[in-house]
Amino acid sequence: MKPKLGIAVVGVGGAVGTTMFAGLELLRKGLIGKQGLPLAEFGSAGLVPYEDIAVAGWDLYGSHLAAAAEGHDVLSYKQFTAVEGSLRNAKPWPGLGDRRFVTNIEGENLIAADGHRRAIQRIRDDIEAFREKCEAIVVINLASTEKLSVEGNEVLNTLAAFETALDDNSSDISPAMLYAYAAISAGVPYGNFTPSTAADVPALIEFAERERVPIAGKDGKTGQTFIKSVLAPAFRSRALKVEGWFSTNILGNRDGLVLSDEESLASKVKTKSSLLDDILGYKVEDHLVDIRYYRPRGDNKEAWDNIDLTGFLGQPMQLKVNFLCRDSILAAPLAIEIARCLDLARRRGQGGIQEQLSVFFKLPMSKSEKPEQAFHKQEANLLDWLEPSA
Repeated sequence: MKPKLGIAVVGVGGAVGTTMFAGLELLRKGLIGKQGLPLAEFGSAGLVPYEDIAVAGWDLYGSHLAAAAEGHDVLSYKQFTAVEGSLRNAKPWPGLGDRRFVTNIEGENLIAADGHRRAIQRIRDDIEAFREKCEAIVVINLASTEKLSVEGNEVLNTLAAFETALDDNSSDISPAMLYAYAAISAGVPYGNFTPSTAADVPALIEFAERERVPIAGKDGKTGQTFIKSVLAPAFRSRALKVEGWFSTNILGNRDGLVLSDEESLASKVKTKSSLLDDILGYKVEDHLVDIRYYRPRGDNKEAWDNIDLTGFLGQPMQLKVNFLCRDSILAAPLAIEIARCLDLARRRGQGGIQEQLSVFFKLPMSKSEKPEQAFHKQEANLLDWLEPSA
């Protein structure tokens, strides 16, 4: 019997991708509960059951997922041994790599394609082969963070210009954009869990709207920014003025290694920095965000926040938050939920930007000039969408 949903993951051999794969296998075997899955109680909304989801995808490293999972060291020994056979049978498809966009990752499992159009066709071929094994497909981008694209680039402004740039093999088009284009052209929903520029450019938004394909992104809101989107509305509600907010992170997984490159880091800092002013309604002059690669931590991420506040009588106050978390343990469930929601949107005939999924992203795609960033309002929007008759 075919799985009801297949998640085709860009970067399936990464820590988050392998955790998704293993987590769904463990759920199928009844070896774990549904803690950490935000929509586990919404089976009546029409979301595909977790047990009916399959995971496959692309990666620049060709090792089977058991080898990848051993390297990432996210699973416990007991969990790993329970699903090791399934992990060993899962081997990534060759992926797109371009050192102009990601410099610190160089794998050997590469798509051999002469030009953008050929690369898109190879991705389409993989999608179609996976679709034959599943009732429906969603593509989720979990790949390494690409360098920040130039805003206002004419190549990205219209679909016509983008199509011409594809024909010309333009260096302005990144691997993330090629995956997004391939998914949309195949009629497959696409979610961007990374800070990379992909389906959020005007050309691909236009394409998704024309083809009525659901899209969402970008940059999964897992740890520090999630906390920020909860605390900032509370400060605004109590009229506490935020004078400064210093945020720093250390992490040692593959994502952290990529972010040790300053140009890739710029993409991440942009998505982490954008929401505070929007929520508070004023500019926080001293809002600083710092991310550091620290190899010994592996997937164990640590985030510190120091918040300086002014209250009644102009009296200063401080709040300090220290969040020690597992990067992939926070991210993998969200990526699964995004895929389930995108599939539901497809079945409902809802194409283009899916604003109701903003709760999952640091820099959510929006049809308005400024997206809603307050967590409680984002959550309400999603729940209203899940239960439209309520």
